[in-house]
Amino acid sequence: MKLHADRPDTMAITAHGEGWVAVNGQRHHHSIVVTPEGEPQPWSCSRLEDLTQAHFEALLPAQGPLPELVLLGSGRRLRFVAPSLLAPLLARRVGVETMDTAAACRTYNILAGEGRRVVAALLIEV
Repeated sequence: MKLHADRPDTMAITAHGEGWVAVNGQRHHHSIVVTPEGEPQPWSCSRLEDLTQAHFEALLPAQGPLPELVLLGSGRRLRFVAPSLLAPLLARRVGVETMDTAAACRTYNILAGEGRRVVAALLIEV
């Protein structure tokens, strides 16, 4: 599916498909973390079952403002992680929404286009 960005100065998810996501036109075939600023970063997990607290701790910036919301794209279908894994985010008052990866891509673009501090952590299943 092709998507369109509302703000040209923001990293946008421009398309997605089975086993890939495109950010500003560049395809990624591995799990990634996308923020409105900066380049997408690899996320070292391709299966929901392998996620740990460390994966979620890595979503918090070392400095600067915290995200308002983390969108967890859980892969091809909606699946939830154990609440204990989200403890690093919840302890810092960062909201978390879980949805399938396609829905997380669409939601990210809307929120980033509004200027919100959002992070999309997208599982790309291979």
